[in-house]
Amino acid sequence: MVFNIKRLFRISSDKHGRKGPQTDTDSPSEDDVYSQRLQNDPSSRHWASSSSNSLWNLTKSKDDLQSGQSRQNGHGQSGQNVQKQQTDTSSTKGIRIKAPRIGRGKEHGGYFNNLAAGGGAISNGSEPKLDAMFDELQDPSQDAKDALGVESTMAYLTSLGLNPESGEVFVALELVQAPSLGEITRKGFVDGWKTSGSVTKEEQAKYITTLLKHFSTDLAYFKRVYRYTFGAGKEPDQRSMSLENAIEFWKVLFAAPGRPWKTASRDWTPLWIAFLEEKWTRSVNRDMWNQTLEFAIKCSEDETLGFWNEDGAWPSVIDDFVAWCNEKGYTGNKKDSMDTSE
Repeated sequence: MVFNIKRLFRISSDKHGRKGPQTDTDSPSEDDVYSQRLQNDPSSRHWASSSSNSLWNLTKSKDDLQSGQSRQNGHGQSGQNVQKQQTDTSSTKGIRIKAPRIGRGKEHGGYFNNLAAGGGAISNGSEPKLDAMFDELQDPSQDAKDALGVESTMAYLTSLGLNPESGEVFVALELVQAPSLGEITRKGFVDGWKTSGSVTKEEQAKYITTLLKHFSTDLAYFKRVYRYTFGAGKEPDQRSMSLENAIEFWKVLFAAPGRPWKTASRDWTPLWIAFLEEKWTRSVNRDMWNQTLEFAIKCSEDETLGFWNEDGAWPSVIDDFVAWCNEKGYTGNKKDSMDTSE
């Protein structure tokens, strides 16, 4: 499965600023831009995307748009805050009320910061060095004063030996708490690397290599990066992510160097995506995003999906997926009609 990074950023740049935030529920509002696009343009849901498109060009367009808006209107941020306050009151009509969500928030709080032992000791003198490195990484003709834009971010990640078309980028971007997939702030860069004690590119590359080993084996760390990806991957003024973006992220997070969603006889990621493309016409909110991982973990332990029951704590999309899998015989639970003829 190919992670088409630049394709994702084209999609997000096309949608930037056109709609207010989406209510974080199972049921989106009627003017949910993502749901409308998916309903009106089925071709946009194809998950086998062309390799000629790329996410980084999209981020570049998005950055250009944002910088232009900032220059034209010094009060743009306050206007966005007002819009967010207004749209956060979206109707929650149609919410399916069930038991409390499984595993919510349990992986946060107290999780160790210095995950890998590969970094050096934290030094008070590291901050000036990291500041200077950040300056060297910037392109003054394109980047804001305290940020790396798309091209600079991509160049930096590749200089660390990371494949920008794989899930490796999420590990690095989570470390520096990048606010979006195409931007790294000075504060996030300095704080992230200062904590790890890595002040040279060689040390940083070594540290990332160690993190990648934990990415597939340490479930708590994987959850941390997985949940970070939702916030960085959605539009800042949206509470939901487009289905096509979410699909691209699932394709890489549920594959090496992440945690493949596979069992002895099933590769579940293609099935999940096929189901969504066939049945799901909505956007992906945070709860659906988080619960997909919880379901994948349970599924990896029981490919018959015997752990599921209709009165459980799963969102409705998971219930529908289980029914879809049973109907198609993927779980061994398909109820075939009996031949009663004599």
